Amino acid sequence: MAGGELLGPAAVREIAARLDIRPSKRLGQNFVIDPGTVRRIVALAGLSADDIVLEVGPGLGSLTLGLLPAARRVIAVEVDGALAAELPKTVTRRAPGLAPRLEVVTADAARVTSLPGEPPSALVANLPYNVAVPVVLHLLATFWSLARGLVMVQAEVADRMTAAPGSRVYGVPSVKLAWFASARRAGAVPRAVFWPVPNVDSGLVAFARRPPPDAAADRKEVFAVIDAAFSQRRKTLRAALARWAGTADDAERILRAAGVEPGARGEALTVADFARIVDARDRPG
Repeated sequence: MAGGELLGPAAVREIAARLDIRPSKRLGQNFVIDPGTVRRIVALAGLSADDIVLEVGPGLGSLTLGLLPAARRVIAVEVDGALAAELPKTVTRRAPGLAPRLEVVTADAARVTSLPGEPPSALVANLPYNVAVPVVLHLLATFWSLARGLVMVQAEVADRMTAAPGSRVYGVPSVKLAWFASARRAGAVPRAVFWPVPNVDSGLVAFARRPPPDAAADRKEVFAVIDAAFSQRRKTLRAALARWAGTADDAERILRAAGVEPGARGEALTVADFARIVDARDRPG
């Protein structure tokens, strides 16, 4: 089915003015005003006609209008009630034939635990900078049907999400995302494609779901170890995990049992290493 007319700068500003909406810095609202960027995101997402797409923070509908022709259904989760109410009207005006494919949910994506209809298969979103990582991790943990995704985030956040062990920016977001999926940088996005223009550039992160590194390990326990390991980056793991393990000596014993050097630091470990640490602590004897 053919798509509708995408939103350009004039259309975005017209809708915002009509609704008396002033983009909220607190909510990280920067609306895409470049149709070419929307087409690029949709193409890179690699959607099929059977996909059910979860879109977070659709805003005025710039990306939504691009996603609807490419998927069977789009579930748009929007925390702003005024924007959520207007989105179906925008789609009906600009792509009336695609309107039945859209489901709008007024909710905070960082807290949503259920969605209407069939579960989503892909996450495609322009995520608010201040909540991007928590939202992605929450959705991957909650909706195991999400097999892949493409998200636009602050460039610095994109670097952290896709960093490899040993990298200067490798940290908690890198390791926790790796528990759920393999991730890679999929391109850069200049700040000029947004209104209002943000103070930073953006980046695209593509991810594909994969099994956890250790199906027997408790994810919450592994994440607790990750948090402890990176709480003070200059500390060795023996020192950083002392409270989690009980004592520094206990931490060293567990680390050695897991095959991890106690003098190493968190940024050197893979997510599988952290899972082995939890297994070693819980192992009888």
